[in-house]
Amino acid sequence: MEKNESKNKILIVGGSGYIGSYMVKASLKLGHPTYVFSRPTSSKTNLLNHFQSLGAIIVKGMLDEHEKLVSVMKEVDVVISAVAYTQILDQLKILEAIKTAGNIKRFLPSDYGMDEDKEISVLPPFESLLEKKRRIRRAIEEAKIPYTYVCVNCCGAYFINYLLHPYYPNNEEITVYGDGEAKFVMTYEDDIGLCTIKAANDPRACNRTLIYKPPTNILTQMELISMWEKKSGRNFKKIHIPEEEAVALSQKLPDPENIPVAILHGVFIKGVTTGYDFAENDVEATALYPDMKFTTVDELLDIFINGDAPKPASAVF
Repeated sequence: MEKNESKNKILIVGGSGYIGSYMVKASLKLGHPTYVFSRPTSSKTNLLNHFQSLGAIIVKGMLDEHEKLVSVMKEVDVVISAVAYTQILDQLKILEAIKTAGNIKRFLPSDYGMDEDKEISVLPPFESLLEKKRRIRRAIEEAKIPYTYVCVNCCGAYFINYLLHPYYPNNEEITVYGDGEAKFVMTYEDDIGLCTIKAANDPRACNRTLIYKPPTNILTQMELISMWEKKSGRNFKKIHIPEEEAVALSQKLPDPENIPVAILHGVFIKGVTTGYDFAENDVEATALYPDMKFTTVDELLDIFINGDAPKPASAVF
């Protein structure tokens, strides 16, 4: 761990969640005094104890405990939200605490998917989620809180687990959404954590949108499956889910169960993570940090072959 002299103090709300845990590990690795705000009823006791052993300060509380939120925010410089998509609008409570505290240098709301301000066409459940995220962004801007919006597109290890089921040796089938030819972009979660913490403290990323789009990590489902077949020495039966079936399922499932299938449709059938141009205020992660070694998809698959990648995370999707 690096020395924490003159390092910004970072509060990570939802730090025991999937992407939040990577933010906590990266913040500690880079030497920042790190606070983790977690629900008193969290079942992630072992993870929180591990973070505490590494030097993290664990704060138990709920988002509607305004005074507690304000109190911890007065102790830190940067606030990173990693709440789940079902809690997006709860970030208005975080924003109110930031406004009351009055000392926060940067706020990173829970985006981490694709950029909701891009002009794209997605199914209604996905659009509803994106609209909630836009509402948070506009509230941040109206309050004139310094921000960095972080759009990782696809978390690499999570979606490799989801698409390929690498830890199920007896699995002989792989589901393909649509024809499998839409391009998408993925980034390894370790890289997301490190780069996001760097950007949270980087003046160049202030009031800008950080987009993860490593050139080596743009591919199609069919290309990903082919790479996995070569590395694993296996051949899989591809079960295609037609677009109309995904659309129908998104209409049939209740909210919020309809959101994941709508995201799968947008990402893997319509290619929304690659089908847009960068705006003037956007910055691409690998361009901002050209000296940082980002894990390629090929290298990430090797991590799975060696059995060192994280197991499926059921709490995300």
